[in-house]
Amino acid sequence: GNNWEEVSGYDENLNTIRTYQVCNVFEPSQNNWLLTTFIDRHGAQRIYVEMRFTVRDCSSIPNVPGSCKETFNLYYYETDVVIATKGTDFWMQAPYLKVDTIAADESFSQVDFGGRLMKVNTEVRSFGPLSKNGFYLAFQDYGACMSLLSVRVFYKKCPSVVQNFAIFPETMTGAESTSLVIARGICIPNSEEVDVPIKLYCNGDGEWMVPIGSCTCKAGFETDNGNVCRACPPGTFKSTQGPGLCLQCPSNSRSASEAATICVCRNGYYRGDVDQPDMPCTSVPSGPRNVISVVNETSVILEWHAPRETGGRDDVVYNILCKKCRADRRTCSHCDDNVEFVPRQRGLTETRVFISNLWAHTLYSFEIQAVNGVTNKSPYPAQHVSIDITTNQAAPSIVPIMHQVSSTMKSFTLSWPQPEQPNGIILDYELRYYEKDHAEINSTLLRSETNTVRVEGLRAATVYVVQVRARTVAGFGKYSGKMCFQTLTDGKENTQLPLIAGSAAAGVVFIVSLVAISVVCSRKRAYTKEAVYSDKLQHYSSPGMKIYIDPFTYEDPNEAVREFAKEIDVSTVKIEEVIGAGEFGRGVQGSPEAARQREIYVAIKTLKAGYVEKQRRDFLSEASIMGQFDHPNIIRLEGVVTKSRPVMIVTEFMENGALDSFLRQNDGQFTVIQLVGMMRGIAAGMKYLAEMNYVHRDLAARNILVNSNLVCKVSDFGLSRYLQEDTSDPSYTSSLGGKIPVRWTAPEAIAYRKFTSASDVWSYGIVMWEVMSFGERPYWDMSNQDVINAIEQDYRLPAPMDCPSALHQLMLDCWQKDRNARPRFTDIVNTLDKMIRNPASLKQVAGIPAVPSQPLLDRSVPDFNTFSSVEEWLAAIKMTQYRDNFLNSGFTSLQLVAQMTSEDLLRIGVTLAGHQKKILSNVASMRVQMSQCQSPTSMA
Repeated sequence: GNNWEEVSGYDENLNTIRTYQVCNVFEPSQNNWLLTTFIDRHGAQRIYVEMRFTVRDCSSIPNVPGSCKETFNLYYYETDVVIATKGTDFWMQAPYLKVDTIAADESFSQVDFGGRLMKVNTEVRSFGPLSKNGFYLAFQDYGACMSLLSVRVFYKKCPSVVQNFAIFPETMTGAESTSLVIARGICIPNSEEVDVPIKLYCNGDGEWMVPIGSCTCKAGFETDNGNVCRACPPGTFKSTQGPGLCLQCPSNSRSASEAATICVCRNGYYRGDVDQPDMPCTSVPSGPRNVISVVNETSVILEWHAPRETGGRDDVVYNILCKKCRADRRTCSHCDDNVEFVPRQRGLTETRVFISNLWAHTLYSFEIQAVNGVTNKSPYPAQHVSIDITTNQAAPSIVPIMHQVSSTMKSFTLSWPQPEQPNGIILDYELRYYEKDHAEINSTLLRSETNTVRVEGLRAATVYVVQVRARTVAGFGKYSGKMCFQTLTDGKENTQLPLIAGSAAAGVVFIVSLVAISVVCSRKRAYTKEAVYSDKLQHYSSPGMKIYIDPFTYEDPNEAVREFAKEIDVSTVKIEEVIGAGEFGRGVQGSPEAARQREIYVAIKTLKAGYVEKQRRDFLSEASIMGQFDHPNIIRLEGVVTKSRPVMIVTEFMENGALDSFLRQNDGQFTVIQLVGMMRGIAAGMKYLAEMNYVHRDLAARNILVNSNLVCKVSDFGLSRYLQEDTSDPSYTSSLGGKIPVRWTAPEAIAYRKFTSASDVWSYGIVMWEVMSFGERPYWDMSNQDVINAIEQDYRLPAPMDCPSALHQLMLDCWQKDRNARPRFTDIVNTLDKMIRNPASLKQVAGIPAVPSQPLLDRSVPDFNTFSSVEEWLAAIKMTQYRDNFLNSGFTSLQLVAQMTSEDLLRIGVTLAGHQKKILSNVASMRVQMSQCQSPTSMA
């Protein structure tokens, strides 16, 4: 039922009010409902209900039944639409959600004067989350005597606020009383975010809390200590965002409008690249004054006074521009690169410079510029002062190097280039020499009018120290550095080398000798006490040979790095590009303060980020190994970078990269003598390693690097290990089953992990085969297991096309099954030297049998019967680049190809000699195979 009644009453202040009352306590089973009208929630997620009510104490009512209550229930019902309530039982049947049972803190009873003194209770309850348009509230009485004085329904929100220079909008509280609602702020005008995002949190009580981030005034605007950013007035500026104030424009600058972020320099004044906006604008210096010169033969000292005006700066320096002029001054050109300036040519901080290496009897014009930090901003050239001087007569410069052309038991012939600066006509040269074991005072002098001389009357097998100097009308120049040359021992023949003008072969030998012979005697080498030369090709003596030390034997491997590798200042290395897995850069030799820096190209290996200490030690162990080697055919370690990141190994830069890919790119472009020269260099490097008791374990063409002079150098010491000397059979037996390069590895090393210098010799034979086949893959497309089985059955690689039989025989010697029967690297070097001195020994070419005796390995001559097209045949001999040449010229079948001649190849565009030989060789084999197929014997 519904026994609520709307009546008049009094509040606690005895004011008249309208209330809803119910008091049917004497009737059992009360269920009285009071329902509000539809209430719009206005977007709120949590609703608060404040109720003011009175409740009569059941004990104050006489004869009250036990069903009397002192509480009532609060419910709500959420809906999107208004529901008609009059005349319906909706309010009795709706699926209400209970908010709470409301109890009075104080109840009232009947008191004096027959009236009722009401004690008003106030209770607040909340509910949510709400999502529909609105709701109804319902109050259920189930047996109380009470009055409902007022009901206030409300929600909470955080008000709009400006805080930290950001505007935050009015924000509703969350669905729960503990919820925090994030509000994003918007920077006030002329301000920018400092931290992103700018946020405040609105708590359940409608209060802002936990500010995150802020805005500050933009550059050109300042704060007035409130939440306003105002523009800097004219004549002031503010260069950065932040809380700072506008500043007056510095000297020689101005701002004509509001909100300036920088003051513009006045005409003729500038700011330098590193000058801050609050620094004054400055100008360029005036020119140097009172320059004087002191000429001494081919050098000059210039001195001058500082400019009168520095432009308001203290960073004035001087540049020297040097020009070499004709005597009539009509034309001038820049000075030669070898002119030296001490302390430097540009950026001089002192008012003095020493200039040397000038030409004699030459007019020079020197321009001394005064520059400062704003000179490059000025549209006008730097202020300068010029002076012309003419150098005096001077002796020639030093002879840079000497070469040994030939040698006998009692003489040798030497040659040398003209000095870089003859300073006149060379009249003659003076040579002085003496035996290495005797004092310099016992020198013998020899004159020559040319730059070649034959020194005779010498003792056999003796090392001589030789120097040379040039003479002009001005006198003798300085002697060259001391260089060592040796006469032959008894029984050796004259070693005149084939220096053929215009010959590519001669070029290779000459370049190798240039590295080998041109060594200053006084230079200390790590591997030998003295550098001894038996002829133009390098030969190291074994006495005093240093033994390689395994870095892994050090208790602290970092100590090995410090001992064998030089630490490089990372500031002197600049990486210019990435090539493959490594990096190519340019390194500066010497300290940055050195008087004259020399830049060299280097290769750089870097240790990838995220490494552990063991990976770092393993990475640097290669540098510890390389750092112990000093040989023209071993890659040279320039140093390491360990004191900064990334960790680097820096080596000399080899312009032509890995030997295998270099040969493939230049297939057929080198003569046999050139190829032998390359192999000789590799063998010399391996001979040196063997004498150091060092086993490489991964010798292959991919690990040989080639420089611009075609000098080959052994590299990649990652698989190498120390060769123990404490057994009669010195070898290194790996305790690990790691990967090994099967195609290059000796059978005993594959089967038993026996690595020795003899196993390196086997690998060297494979490298020889790679060189002579111009980078062909050893054993072609055979699997590793097939290679192992074939070697076990005594199969060996056949001679590559056009390979001299003497070279293939040397390969077969390297591939002896018994490692003790293989030649040593000393023997290999000597054998190749004899071939170079006697090119006729390389004339006989190893033949390719028409019916191969070793069909498993003889893949160099493919069986044409297995091909169905010219294209397949070209792919088999790796000449697919000529597919279109063949097909477009009418050679569309193998029968037509078998009739081709060298003239045909030229006509269709095959011009490389090596490619012509390869194709014609396979064409000849095709003819042989065709004739066998057509013979009666073959048909039977």
